[in-house]
Amino acid sequence: MQRSAIAVGAVVAVAGAAAVAFTLPSLADTEEPGGSKAKSSTPGGLSPELLAAMKRDLGLNGEQAATRLARSEWAGGVSATLAAQTGEDFGGAWLASDGTTLKVAVTDSGAASAVKAAGAVPVLVKRSEAELDEAKTKLDAAAAKVAGLTGWYVDVATNKVVVVAQPGEKAEALALAKRAGLSSDAVTVKISDAKPKPLFDVRGADPYFINVGGGQARCSIGFSVTTGFVTAGHCGEEGTTTTGFNNQAQGTVEFSVFPGEADMGFVAVNDDWDPRPVVNDFNGNELPVAGNTEAPVGAAICRSGSTTGTFCGTILAKNQTVRYPEGAVTGLTRTDVCAEGGDSGGPWLSGDQAQGMTSGGSGDCTVGGETFFQPLNEVLAAQNLTLVTTEGGGGEAPPATTPPAEEGEEASACDALPVQRTGTINRAGQAQAQPNGGAYRARAGTHTACLDAPEGADFDLVLQRANNRGQFRTVAQSAGNGDKTLTFTGRSGTYRYVVVAASGTGAYSLGFNVQ
Repeated sequence: MQRSAIAVGAVVAVAGAAAVAFTLPSLADTEEPGGSKAKSSTPGGLSPELLAAMKRDLGLNGEQAATRLARSEWAGGVSATLAAQTGEDFGGAWLASDGTTLKVAVTDSGAASAVKAAGAVPVLVKRSEAELDEAKTKLDAAAAKVAGLTGWYVDVATNKVVVVAQPGEKAEALALAKRAGLSSDAVTVKISDAKPKPLFDVRGADPYFINVGGGQARCSIGFSVTTGFVTAGHCGEEGTTTTGFNNQAQGTVEFSVFPGEADMGFVAVNDDWDPRPVVNDFNGNELPVAGNTEAPVGAAICRSGSTTGTFCGTILAKNQTVRYPEGAVTGLTRTDVCAEGGDSGGPWLSGDQAQGMTSGGSGDCTVGGETFFQPLNEVLAAQNLTLVTTEGGGGEAPPATTPPAEEGEEASACDALPVQRTGTINRAGQAQAQPNGGAYRARAGTHTACLDAPEGADFDLVLQRANNRGQFRTVAQSAGNGDKTLTFTGRSGTYRYVVVAASGTGAYSLGFNVQ
């Protein structure tokens, strides 16, 4: 087969006729005078400072902490691959209470073998993760004017959607679920008197300041990117200028979303500021940032903020909708870590892997509470930003073992991708969806695919993403003669590949993954 590769960047492409017919708080970006460089980490990316915080908040010794973090990093890569491999049978993944056992839910017993082969424990469930997300989306649409509810999220471990209601509002929560069309066995109501709010503050101290209305408000820097830093969206509207900890002009908010689909922002800094791959723990140390492999539910996680410093806990749920006084925000990650005003925008780490930026929560670091963070990879994908990392940082899942090429045959890049699918198109103009005629859930990240087309045929490769109405739209495509490669960086969601026979017929093979 031919090897003429065509790269497709992170752009929105218009589907061709054939495809259309197929209706399927840290100062991470600065170095204070006299500040030290990032200190070397212990094995597994566990810095001594983070180890101390995990010992204090999670009761783990050094060996236990290193084991949990190493397992979380491994589980993040395996979960993403299994989501693509099992497609519409995928029901979500989480680490068990021991912090090391990866459990993966599937709706079909036939998918269990793939889970076991990856070193995880399969759990047979009734609803796929895509179905749970659809149910949560229905709540998003139906709950705009419902009082007494503070949020709702997908709980993959129980295979249900959890609605968080204030005391005395359980009946209202169940009524909402019924109006949204959710079956009673798909919903659990959790009673809580917590009232989440964005952790936004105007008190002085460390950090960076947003210049608003003749005054200043304070937030915490999230993570360094090559042109600035990411933070919370509620920490400034687009066009707002910022000032650094040293009262010097720093940058401008160029991207901000809050409330709505996210709580994420990006500040482009001027030439006086040097983005560095570290997190300030406000105890005289800098924690290294080596990558951005997303940790699963159940993983240990730590955050830092300019008000309270560094605290640790556990990821409890993902894709939660939180109702703040300013409006609902979807897609947040729920934790049992404490935080306070001014910590907003601050970084979350699992070991040395960047996870997200503080959004809001309830309680404080005296009595405890829960805090929500905005996943980092969403803003990286939305703005095509590059995270600044330490040398040698990775965090990606190890590559799949590639069988050696037969003598005289060139090894195919397609064979190196962990998810492999094959198909046959018998008539020009036809199209097939993969995986297996369906779709797959993907976290925010980079999709990579490679198509081996039949000799003499022109097969196009199309990547599509479902919108909130379940309709698929093309986000990238690779067309022309020969075999195809495709890369696309996008937000989390439901995706599918479509192989379109522009001309010719025959068998094809498709390899793909998302990282």
